Amino acid sequence: MGRLLHEELAMRWEQLLMDEAFTGGALAWLPGRTARAGQLVYPSGGALDKLYFQEVSVNSGGSPRVLEDPGHIQLQGPVRQVVTSTVQGETLLAVRSDYHCAMWKIDKQGPPAPLQVLQVEKGATGISLSPHLSGELAICSRSGAVCLWTPQDGLQLVYKDSETLAFRDPSPWRWADFTAHPRVLTVGDRTGVKMVDIQGPPGCGLLLFRAGAEAACQKGERVLFAQYLGRPGPTSTSLQLICTQFSIYLMDERLPLVPMLKWDHGLPSALLLARLLPPASPGYPWPLLLGGQGGQLQLLHIAGEGTSMPQLAGPPQSLPSITDSLSAFPLLEPKRQQQLQERLEAPVIGLAAAPPCAAAPGLLIFQLTAAGDVFYQHLRLQQASSLREPPDRAAPRATAPLVDQPSTPSWTSRASARCGRWLEALMELSPTCPVWAAPTFSHRRFLGHMEQQKSQETLSQKLRAAMAKGQLLRPGDLSTLPRAEPPPAPQYSQQDELTERLAEAWEGRAAAWWKRHRGQTSGPQTQSKRPKRRTQLSSTFSSFTSYLDSPDASSAPRSQDLSTSETCPQPPRTQPSQELTQELWAPGVQRERRQTLRDYMAKLPLERATPGPVATPPSQASSLQTMSFKQQTPVLSGSQPPRKRPRMGF
Repeated sequence: MGRLLHEELAMRWEQLLMDEAFTGGALAWLPGRTARAGQLVYPSGGALDKLYFQEVSVNSGGSPRVLEDPGHIQLQGPVRQVVTSTVQGETLLAVRSDYHCAMWKIDKQGPPAPLQVLQVEKGATGISLSPHLSGELAICSRSGAVCLWTPQDGLQLVYKDSETLAFRDPSPWRWADFTAHPRVLTVGDRTGVKMVDIQGPPGCGLLLFRAGAEAACQKGERVLFAQYLGRPGPTSTSLQLICTQFSIYLMDERLPLVPMLKWDHGLPSALLLARLLPPASPGYPWPLLLGGQGGQLQLLHIAGEGTSMPQLAGPPQSLPSITDSLSAFPLLEPKRQQQLQERLEAPVIGLAAAPPCAAAPGLLIFQLTAAGDVFYQHLRLQQASSLREPPDRAAPRATAPLVDQPSTPSWTSRASARCGRWLEALMELSPTCPVWAAPTFSHRRFLGHMEQQKSQETLSQKLRAAMAKGQLLRPGDLSTLPRAEPPPAPQYSQQDELTERLAEAWEGRAAAWWKRHRGQTSGPQTQSKRPKRRTQLSSTFSSFTSYLDSPDASSAPRSQDLSTSETCPQPPRTQPSQELTQELWAPGVQRERRQTLRDYMAKLPLERATPGPVATPPSQASSLQTMSFKQQTPVLSGSQPPRKRPRMGF
């Protein structure tokens, strides 16, 4: 449990720093029947699992107007990325979830028609629509696989590598996009971007960008986002936009590892959103929108087409962020003011723009936040490479998902009225609960069925009062608690040895049971457990021991006793205390081995009580006779070769 909790906390902390699930953005603009109309596609709902299609028209002043209630499609997971592409007059929409990808065909006269749904078991990290072939889609997974998917041909694996490109990095994030060639893809991870030829052999490719010294990267710099900036046609370019946490790079596919343009954006949040828009007129610079998760916007104008080198047409512009409109709202009480501020500071997960046209030369920018709000800014063309905001702009509306984001607190009366309605609708919502709170439990429904005991009225009352208030009880607060009685001893059967031993141990008499059990098992029961070799030796010695202990042993030939006394030295006489000590072990030793132990102890050097020869006691005399017989044993068995005397284990 501790290891899993540590992994969950580490993952949550990484998501707070940078949530890579919404890379590319979950907001898209679909062209409509006219140049001044279109559709906004964005997720909504508490889990972002509803895909909305909102009809929007742009009036002559450049402000958006909602035509009707949006239609929506219920999905099985949260929407992470929305991509659109128009090829040969056919508009397609692709949506990426955590484990599913889907594609729709957009009809300007009717609702979108679903084409196919694909399940990604390892988890999808990026999708992109081909600008060359209609209906072709590139999908990346966390396992390092890149696949091409078409509704006609199905899924085709074109690249797979579980390791990162330039060096080892623990992030499983992968990204893929198309290039100026229809059969060449760019595959990226945190360490670099590689161009892969689909028609070539497996593993064939060329490194386009490397997070290292080749691109003059800073220490610890990683790739966050990559996008193809070219458009098919006679003026098609081969530029690739690569965004890191510090800079943006414009790379030419024909010159790998050599950035055409590098610019430090200086955004405090992760740069995961980018949109390249067509120019207002032929020959004008291409507007490039860059968005961070914190709501910061940068507007760049890229000049240079065809074979010319790309360059920035004028300095980059920082557009107002969503939080800049907080000062334009009326002053609220502190609790509601904090609620409004948290709503405006929600992370930005989508970026889209309505391209300028002759009827509406201004630029309309939309932003989607994780709270489900859509903000817009209206920028009017001032010069060839500069855009600024008009003085009179629309304000929020309560019933529509579109909310204006002004840069100055000067609002018109119409804008103030719309802002007031939106603010009232926001304040009617219940405040969101904190991310984490201490768990609370209700004990009343459990305590209602308990009956108080008369013998413990004071203790029960204290317990009930403390539990109702959620207080912590200490032993001192409850006075002296009744001592718990020991549990009853388990019932057992006398025939079960294990049950008997456990019962005695439960009562604290394990040592006495063990001694009693040792006394019962010693004796004839142990003989059967001895090895066979020792059994044979014991039987040999027991036959002669019984002969010496028999009454006929006293009438043995005297010559045998004399020869024994002459050849073997007589040991000193043993004191009565020593005899008693030697005989103490007799009750615990088997009968056939007692005589052998007597012989061994007779050979021990003992201190003499008095000098000089001493008569040998009868017990030791029998021991000497046994020793003499043991020396004569090899002579009697002369037919057998001499062998080593067996050890008796002493």
